[in-house]
Amino acid sequence: MIDLKTIFSIAIRAIKANKMRSILTSLGIIIGVSAVIVMLAVGNGAQTSIQNEMKTMGSNLIIIRSGVATSSGVRGGHGSQPTMRMSDGDAIQEKIPQIKLAAPVLEETAQIVYGNANWSTGVSGTDRRFFEIKEWDLAYGRMFNQTDIKSSSKTAILGQTVVYELFGDVDPLGKTIRIKGIPFQVIGVLDARGQNGMGQDQDDVVYIPITTAQKKVMGTTIPDEVRMVMLQAVDSESTYTAQDEIKQLLRQRHNLGANKEDDFVIRNLTQMMEMMENSTKIMTILLGSIASISLLVGGIGIMNIMLVSVTERTREIGIRMAIGAKAWDIRWQFLMESLVLSLIGGLVGVVIGLVGSKVVSTFSSLKTEISVFYVLLPFSFAGFVGLFFGFYPAYKASLLNPINALRYE
Repeated sequence: MIDLKTIFSIAIRAIKANKMRSILTSLGIIIGVSAVIVMLAVGNGAQTSIQNEMKTMGSNLIIIRSGVATSSGVRGGHGSQPTMRMSDGDAIQEKIPQIKLAAPVLEETAQIVYGNANWSTGVSGTDRRFFEIKEWDLAYGRMFNQTDIKSSSKTAILGQTVVYELFGDVDPLGKTIRIKGIPFQVIGVLDARGQNGMGQDQDDVVYIPITTAQKKVMGTTIPDEVRMVMLQAVDSESTYTAQDEIKQLLRQRHNLGANKEDDFVIRNLTQMMEMMENSTKIMTILLGSIASISLLVGGIGIMNIMLVSVTERTREIGIRMAIGAKAWDIRWQFLMESLVLSLIGGLVGVVIGLVGSKVVSTFSSLKTEISVFYVLLPFSFAGFVGLFFGFYPAYKASLLNPINALRYE
């Protein structure tokens, strides 16, 4: 029976006998494990950032924008042709069962004034369904109600950045701000959201009732006009199945013939986010694979040193065989030595990788996130590398002829 405890003790003594060589041998494993951990942490952090971005945008989203206007051969951007109506969103919510909510949005940039302070920001007309879709709660105050929408009330809900720029430490509730010279009463303040994935400040915005925006602020050219309709499906799968039904319904409502192009643009944000997340997963795997090459190089280094060790200890091997050691005893001796070298290098690499991940997160714009799996994976792989690359030297040692080994000088 193989005495692993004794074999382990012999391996430790052999490693201690050549400390500098052992350190240099483990260096490839140390670099490999630490590099894999840092790369996986960066990739995992990017995935988490995308998931957080999806949460701030809302879940299961579809965006419909007005179409493209063409004048004298010059085509404008999406939304340049006023084709979408608030009633389009209501019809979609009512007639397409996969759609849970539909919120109208009419937006532009305007100067906001309070007392001697002023601030240029985005002003969006919408209703309370928008905040339900975005899963955006109020820090304090109240939300728009049906009375605000029906009466086109001059009320406003502010983002945290606007509150800071206009009011500082003053409570804005009940205060009057001016949008394009029109007085609005502040009825609520939203929770802070921070920047989105494109670096835009989501808190730098003012929301007013959609009907107020249409009639008193934005100066729409047609009744019921909106720039965009934001839809929330009942689940992520429904965002795909609902698209064709939405398209058919809008073409019918806009009286578009078979030969006419769509006068609207549908964007499935869930699909876009899933594509980004999949791309990030591929990037994480790629980064981890590139970094793991260092582990393979370290394994080759271990095999090289173990072959040298077998040559140096040929006489020792002969003595062990002469007193009764079996071939597997010799193999296990060198396999254990290779494994211990790899695992020691792996432990050091884990420590350096964890510290390196924190350093990268602290001193760069890259966010890192470490999971137990992403630590155990490279550490386990380091052990496998030690066994794999240590097997040939161990096997070669076990094939030595005891008599020739004893005669070796």
